[in-house]
Amino acid sequence: MTDAPGEFSVFQFFDDGSYEPVRKRVDARTAVLAAKHFMTSVAARMGITRRVIITDGGDFTTFEWKYGEGIVFPPQSEVVG
Repeated sequence: MTDAPGEFSVFQFFDDGSYEPVRKRVDARTAVLAAKHFMTSVAARMGITRRVIITDGGDFTTFEWKYGEGIVFPPQSEVVG
């Protein structure tokens, strides 16, 4: 096991335009679990949380969920499985 920080960060965006990092420099599994938590939270169901993203070490968005739309990135046609 390594103590090195991970590559991914998770942010949630609110209905007033503000946002906060909810996980920083974590591994992929931790980032996905955090994103799932925040996109299914009470705040998300009420529309207070409007968007949840995962970014990689280069600050590129690798995942995006939007209130009322669901997962918008990657497009479902690109999801393997």
